[in-house]
Amino acid sequence: MKNILIAPIAATALVLISCGQGSNAEDDDTATAQADTRNDRSSFDGSGGEDDFAANFTDREGYDDEGAASQSEASQQNGRFSLTLPEGVTSSMLGDRSKKMIAVQVMLDKSFHSPGVIDGRMGGNTERAIEYYREANGLPAGTGVDGELLDSLIRNFGGDVFRTYTITEKDVSRQFYKIPEEFPEMADMEKLGYRDAKEMLAERFHMDQDFLTALNPDADFSEAGTKLVIVSHGDNMLDAKIAKIEIRKGENSVVGLDEAGNVVVSYPATIGSSDFPSPSGTMEVAAIAPAPNYTFDPEDQQWGPDKTFIIPPGPNNPVGGTWIDLGKEGYGIHGSPDPQMVAKRASHGCVRLTNWDAAAFAKAVSPGIPVVFV
Repeated sequence: MKNILIAPIAATALVLISCGQGSNAEDDDTATAQADTRNDRSSFDGSGGEDDFAANFTDREGYDDEGAASQSEASQQNGRFSLTLPEGVTSSMLGDRSKKMIAVQVMLDKSFHSPGVIDGRMGGNTERAIEYYREANGLPAGTGVDGELLDSLIRNFGGDVFRTYTITEKDVSRQFYKIPEEFPEMADMEKLGYRDAKEMLAERFHMDQDFLTALNPDADFSEAGTKLVIVSHGDNMLDAKIAKIEIRKGENSVVGLDEAGNVVVSYPATIGSSDFPSPSGTMEVAAIAPAPNYTFDPEDQQWGPDKTFIIPPGPNNPVGGTWIDLGKEGYGIHGSPDPQMVAKRASHGCVRLTNWDAAAFAKAVSPGIPVVFV
């Protein structure tokens, strides 16, 4: 069986027999939990542990000033949509990406109805985000992009789609890692951090790496001072009070509801599979832990090596950089080392979000909040 050793919460660490990976980084999730008081490799100093991971989504150094960033590139007049591309970016650089879809995904990301990875292409995760945004804003139901949806998004978020970012010395001086594929090599690592600056920055900007490259084809992501065109993504700061979480298995979604039962935040999610379904019924948030370890125990698995391996924390850990423990048998909501596959690849029971969505959600919830699987 697989365990997650979570960084100490107060004075106690949790040992979770839990979610993780098989031979594929997105293959397996199921869990039970028990309390432990050990302080092991799931504990971190300030040099690249949980604070370092969380800072990737909150550090504002390198961004252009808010005045320049707030310019409206998206507009709609007389039912005609227009998106002004940044200087140096041409339509041909976008490939098959849609200007309209880029704008819609960016504004949805700010609305707390996450499209997952921003890639400029319509897909199931964006359709779900549109559906939740429509519901929250009193628009007709559906997943389509029409004038009414665009008017609402532009009115609420100002049509700001792009901004610039200058790669900092801090960005390029971080330690990066070659991530092995097999457990024995993973277990020997200090942490499963980002592979390179481009992967780190793409997660910071909530972007697909290929899209980031398309906007910056000549950029050296390892060079401080390099100026990038990025999307004007959400800030990961949800200010609404969440009273209940629903895991909507049929929709591959996790939603947070307020006291009145309104959906105030929604995320695309990988939720179990037909062979390994997620549980039913009600649980509750038991603990919130950044930077969880992941432990493979062969005794209760029908695959993998015949030894136990403790896999160190990091965004490329099998459960990503965040764990929201649901108490019952160690089930949890967690991040993913493969954000573009969220809600597109099956899991073995747990609930998987992108790393940035999991980090934001962890800050917005607290122990004791009910979690209902529906």
